[in-house]
Amino acid sequence: MHEPSKRSRPADRHEAIDISDFVYAATGARVRRLTMPDGKHWFPAVDVCRKLGHSNTQKALSDHVPDDHRETLETLTGGYGLSIPAGREWRRDLNIISLQGLVLLVNACTKAACAPFKQWVAEVIETVQREGSYTLQEAEVQPTEPGAPIAYAMPEQVAEAIVRLESHNLQVDEELAVAQRESLAVQKEMLAAQQAALAVQEAMARAMERIADRLDTLVLGGLPGARAGAHPTTESVLADWRQRLSVTEDVWTVAVVIAPVLVEKGELREPLESIAARTGLSVRRVNECLRLLRRHACIRSQGGAENGAPVYILNRR
Repeated sequence: MHEPSKRSRPADRHEAIDISDFVYAATGARVRRLTMPDGKHWFPAVDVCRKLGHSNTQKALSDHVPDDHRETLETLTGGYGLSIPAGREWRRDLNIISLQGLVLLVNACTKAACAPFKQWVAEVIETVQREGSYTLQEAEVQPTEPGAPIAYAMPEQVAEAIVRLESHNLQVDEELAVAQRESLAVQKEMLAAQQAALAVQEAMARAMERIADRLDTLVLGGLPGARAGAHPTTESVLADWRQRLSVTEDVWTVAVVIAPVLVEKGELREPLESIAARTGLSVRRVNECLRLLRRHACIRSQGGAENGAPVYILNRR
């Protein structure tokens, strides 16, 4: 999370504790940071406050961080002759706090995760008061390169805080993965249930269609004036339809167009658009007229043609 500065840090400067580990042990997060040419570290106050649970950044700064340890980003970078970093929401008015400001906010935090770090800070203060200084223990394994700085062992409390926070993060990641898998399984079950319900609805619609066709066959009477099994004429069909229902002009217009086709071919397979073009009616009105003729047992549905057009036949004994 380190934002490099435009100038290199002094070659002889060495941090006894890696700043990223130090901040992670204090906050439980890898927050953004700026490192100035003189080696001082600065952090966005909003990042630190969010991770520590301070809901009001301005109030947290006002209550716990003196002016000496906070700046705006524009003032801080301008003092070093640097430009504001690009991207990552680095705004000119962004509140920035020093490492001491970060520690002050940690000391004001009530989260249990901050306790080991605060205990270590207290130990440092108590040791300095008693012995006049605080010295980190040198690490058992030292760098072998000529001129390499001395390596120090990380304080126990800091190391424990890092281990505990890392373990907590791993546990949270695992719980999140389990929740995501369970959510995906529930979504699949819901999709399967929706598909099953749709299949049932389609099956019921087909069954109702067959029942309607069967009832049409059972209740229909023969055409007036025609012998059983005799081939009807266009005139007899239209005369029969006039007796079955009080037709409107639109219905009669459709009836005159489809009756000859039904008589001659035994079925009607024309798309609704074709009938609409021949009658001058809209497709919707043509469909309504056909439904009326079907409801009054003048015609019967026989499913659909290959081109999607509905198929109708005359209702006869």
